[in-house]
Amino acid sequence: MKERVWRPEGPVDVTLALAVHRRGSGDPAWRRGADGAVWRTSRTPDGPVTLRVAVRPAEGAVLASAWGDGAGWALEMLPALLGAHDDATGFEAPEGVLRETARRHPGFRIGRSGRVFEALVPAVLEQKVVGREAFRAWRWLLRKYGEPAPGPAPEEMRVFPPPEVWRTVPSWDWHRAGAEAVRARTIVNAARHAAKLEAAATSQDADRLLRALPGVGVWTSAEIRQRAHGDPDALSVGDYHLCSLVGWALTGAKTDDAGMLELLAPFRGHRHRAARLVELSGVRPPARGPRMSARDYRSF
Repeated sequence: MKERVWRPEGPVDVTLALAVHRRGSGDPAWRRGADGAVWRTSRTPDGPVTLRVAVRPAEGAVLASAWGDGAGWALEMLPALLGAHDDATGFEAPEGVLRETARRHPGFRIGRSGRVFEALVPAVLEQKVVGREAFRAWRWLLRKYGEPAPGPAPEEMRVFPPPEVWRTVPSWDWHRAGAEAVRARTIVNAARHAAKLEAAATSQDADRLLRALPGVGVWTSAEIRQRAHGDPDALSVGDYHLCSLVGWALTGAKTDDAGMLELLAPFRGHRHRAARLVELSGVRPPARGPRMSARDYRSF
């Protein structure tokens, strides 16, 4: 085991920073302990790691413990993961929902994991499906192909498999997971280019490489770069709900992607930041009509 105590400059909401990496309540790579500590597994360039992150409010410090070959790398990346390098310069929240939400969440930071392919797989699984369907596929694949988490991790936690494993997942296991051939092909093809994706120096470089891959568009690239590169401007255009949330929060009326882009244009450079504040605000349009239902490709 290795440990690190980090004292951030200013408030940092650890749970909020790490929650974006959680894929549903049963995510095998993410747990929250009864004591409030967050457990997260990852596959670093040095190997697998289990990371436990806890807050010491009285000391204004974050205590991180790590197990596995990737422990040193993960602890070195801890400040970045929790948003230490997030630069909100130039972002001015106007009076209203955005300013009030920013006031209620002074520790809100956009962190970066530095792991592109690890963010790509669940993002692809979430393409054009409801969350329950995507999270089910993610759980099944990690339980089948992920290795047990190192150290004293909570029961059944798993580590994200390396690219060479994803390249060899057979078609019948994609089917059993509930992922149809299109999403499966996208992930397998991306696994062949994982080293190049990880080497991208900037979010813009990553966007260019990601969108050159068949099956990866604007939405998927944004979802990946938000997490891996901490890009505050990577707006999830094409999201099923986001444009309605933004429109309702900022104008009191739902809108489409074009309307969302227009509303967030004044925040260029920080459009993802503005959208995240909308999500955190809790402001929602009234629910009307049936929800989009989860499909089950396993029965096809």
